[in-house]
Amino acid sequence: MRFPLPLKFFVFAACVAVAPLALVGENLVRITRDELKSAANEDLTGVAAQLRGEFDSIYQGKWLAPLSVIRNGVDNHELDVAQKVSLLTLGMEELANVVALQLSLEGADLPMLVSDQAYAERLADAGLDPVETLSTPSAVVDNVVATGQFGRPLVAQLAETGDWIATVALPMESRIAGRRLTLVAKLDLGELRRSVERHPFHQRGEITIVDHAGRTVLVDAPEVIANRAIVGSAMPLIVAGARADALEGYVRPDGTSMLGAYAFPDWFPWAVITELSEANAYAVIHEMMRRIVVVGSLGFAAASLAALLFSRGLTAPILRIGRAAERVGEGDFAARVENVRSRDEIGDLAKRFNVMAAQLGERLELMKFVSQETMTAIQARGGEGMSRGGERREVTMLFSDIRGYTAFSETVSPEEVIEVLNRYFEVQAEIVERYDGDIDKFVGDELMAMFVGENKEQRAVQCALEIKMALAALLGGHEGYSLEVGLGLASGDVVLGAMGARDRMDYTVLGSTVNLAARLCSKAGPGEVLVERATREAAEGAEGVRFAEQAPVALKGYAEPVPIFAVESRETVT
Repeated sequence: MRFPLPLKFFVFAACVAVAPLALVGENLVRITRDELKSAANEDLTGVAAQLRGEFDSIYQGKWLAPLSVIRNGVDNHELDVAQKVSLLTLGMEELANVVALQLSLEGADLPMLVSDQAYAERLADAGLDPVETLSTPSAVVDNVVATGQFGRPLVAQLAETGDWIATVALPMESRIAGRRLTLVAKLDLGELRRSVERHPFHQRGEITIVDHAGRTVLVDAPEVIANRAIVGSAMPLIVAGARADALEGYVRPDGTSMLGAYAFPDWFPWAVITELSEANAYAVIHEMMRRIVVVGSLGFAAASLAALLFSRGLTAPILRIGRAAERVGEGDFAARVENVRSRDEIGDLAKRFNVMAAQLGERLELMKFVSQETMTAIQARGGEGMSRGGERREVTMLFSDIRGYTAFSETVSPEEVIEVLNRYFEVQAEIVERYDGDIDKFVGDELMAMFVGENKEQRAVQCALEIKMALAALLGGHEGYSLEVGLGLASGDVVLGAMGARDRMDYTVLGSTVNLAARLCSKAGPGEVLVERATREAAEGAEGVRFAEQAPVALKGYAEPVPIFAVESRETVT
């Protein structure tokens, strides 16, 4: 007679009187949770308000006030232009984080600019023109004058260095030839960034600075986090210029329950958001529960002793299943659960586990015979069967082929041919995978791969060069064999999908781009990589790569000769 597993657990649970302990624990947890939430809210609002005050203090006290003093000195009518510039230089040397000071003359395209030499050298090392980067266009100054936003920082990030720079304009009474003068300063906001990164609150929570669009600022890689409820609440207040601090509880898109608060600096169009997960905020509750469990364990001792014999028969098969699961997890799909003869849910589980392990082993072997795009397409169907048809995709195709293979295969044994081909394909597959490519198929001594996504052309040509060099070393190691590799690449639209009969399909790629890449491969000489114009233009500037234009070649299916380019390594050329 079958003895159901739920009934076994019920018999065990009935031996333990847990109801009183659970009731007392629930009341304690609820009371403690309320107290901890109040303390966490005070902590969150305090940190947000502290950083808001620190931002305003640094900006107004360390930057805006000294800049106003410099502005007043430069505004002295008794100073000529050279003296004004000299005063700017001396003033900037005394101000930390000021990387440039500029006198902008109304209607003049060339400002009088003084920059921090060390910072200018850093910009130059990053490939930027220091003058162009640190100078403020007259259009920006005119916009500040028109809107009256003097003293308000305009903040932007230099993508090349990751620095956050604020532009501040201050009006001047002086005129040159009747034209308006404006003092413009460039501030490195690294001090604000460090004050956030080094705050002790990071040990238990998160501090995020966001702008009116919900985008993070003062970080290396800004991202939009407007989908967080607290950010969505703060964004309209930033736009409206409101300064009402607040705190709230909410759930993140990933399901994490959070407590948060925000505050608004007076001088920056930002919100300082502090967040603490409920798991961290209520960590004390976990300790309390641990103590309750310790005390309750004394009550469980007697019941555990009585249940020992019963649990032994229950847990033994579970442990066998667990050990078999570990072996399957390590890749041993021949593992099976043995000696489980109980006619209950555990027995059913053992049988199903054995069937699952066998099917997983079969599927793992089958996966080696299909491309990653095939697996992705099957997984995207969500368990539904594949149907014939395709979709248009923009890809870069790569073909590689061994030169001298036919003669080689005729002079050595089939076993040696297979061994060399396997090593040849192993090296190529590793390189293609490293450049995020996908191998579509192997045909004889030929490999067909495709690249999709961002920078696919650059990745493809760099992959082709590495394959060329790697196989030159590999194939050249076989004395007596004249083996070299030729490669062809082409970029454009293809049709990607399931092709074939209803009961036997192949997930592959078709189109003129595929044909062009294959024909370029056939035209490539030993140790040569050929690409067409589209790939060459898209991959221009790829690291370590140069293109040498070749004479157009006539290809089957093309009325006119096709312009081609040989891909070469810059190191090889130099």
